[in-house]
Amino acid sequence: MVLKLILATMVGAAVRSRYVEPAAPKAIVATAPDDLEMEPCPVEPSWIIAGKPVARRSLHSRSADDQATTAIWDCTAGTFHWHFGWDETVVILEGEVRVTGEDGAERVLKVGDIAYFPAGSSAIWHIDDYVRKIAFGRREFPGAVNMALKLRDKFRR
Repeated sequence: MVLKLILATMVGAAVRSRYVEPAAPKAIVATAPDDLEMEPCPVEPSWIIAGKPVARRSLHSRSADDQATTAIWDCTAGTFHWHFGWDETVVILEGEVRVTGEDGAERVLKVGDIAYFPAGSSAIWHIDDYVRKIAFGRREFPGAVNMALKLRDKFRR
């Protein structure tokens, strides 16, 4: 029982120290992808396998806790490795890309397709001409906070 109390206290402290309460309710963020100003977002040079891909990005929105983003990303022809630091779900808006996962499976993503790439994964992206996507990124909370949130959810049930 004492151990549970100590653990609950640690969990509560971890959650309180990580959670950032927004100052005030925010308005809905709504913008057409074509209205966003794209900025250079170069592919890491050591990741490039072939071609001279030119990538750009525009941040659409960021969550209040800084753990999630929505962005538009586009890139011209080229082949390169891509390493995902965050969980990322993409929806292809224009063009297509051939993606080869770490398991060797190849998938062609074209307009309307949705794909999920877990944090820590890698893939080879081959773009014949051009691709444009919307990317929903989510960063994991640190381990202690994740554990605290799972415990909180368990106690809520």
